[in-house]
Amino acid sequence: MEIAELAVPQPVAPGRRAVPARRAARELLLVATLFLLYKVARMAVAGRVSTALANGESIWHIERLFHLPDEAAVQHPLLAHDLVAHLANGYYAYVHFPATVITLSWLYLRHPAHYLWTRRVLACLTAAALALHLLVPLAPPRLTALTGLVDTGRRFGPTVYGPPDTDTLSNQYAAMPSLHVGWALAVAVALVAVTRGRLRWLWLAHPLVTLLVVVATGNHYWLDGVVAAVMLGVVHLVLPTPAERPEPLSQPQATAATERDLSPPVRRTRAR
Repeated sequence: MEIAELAVPQPVAPGRRAVPARRAARELLLVATLFLLYKVARMAVAGRVSTALANGESIWHIERLFHLPDEAAVQHPLLAHDLVAHLANGYYAYVHFPATVITLSWLYLRHPAHYLWTRRVLACLTAAALALHLLVPLAPPRLTALTGLVDTGRRFGPTVYGPPDTDTLSNQYAAMPSLHVGWALAVAVALVAVTRGRLRWLWLAHPLVTLLVVVATGNHYWLDGVVAAVMLGVVHLVLPTPAERPEPLSQPQATAATERDLSPPVRRTRAR
């Protein structure tokens, strides 16, 4: 009588368990580096204030030519409600980057192919935005007197910018395109692609709220968000969405498929 030997599972080495954590930390570092490089590069194209202000007035006139809603009409209700203005400023200051990091982390763990695709999309979009910042410096509405908008961040707080004349940590004359809108839309598109059901379209609320926030706080024109969406669409044409992997078979399905593969072929005889 033969006794079958049971295979004893070998313990996983601590170094092997740490590999996924190291990979996740490396990917998070890559995203943070991309964001910091964007900030540094924006500073490199600073200095053309008069051109940026003139371009701001031109964008304002173009929007009126196309009968786009007046940004001042969107901002006006915020000026009468301190709490709402404070929340809008907080959304602008604190939601943009954390929401992107959380989404990328979840995609990395659950949908690796879509994670790589989304990371490449964000990198391409950011590089294209930097090129446009260099070509078209643009003052935001809050710094363009013609618009009549105020800086809600400085009036109600919180704010991420200092006075434009002394701010050495950011370039405030690089409003087009709005990467707040571009990144929010890229994140929403990625989440719509990997989730199921009608409710998945609610992810688009994030870029819509972001667009309203950046306009109401005086940080961007409508066209800044439109240009960001167009640029994202072009990037998607260059980097198509990865195909979903087929769902793994359940245990009964796998057993049935194995039995079909192993069963001998049945010969059919003709009746005489």
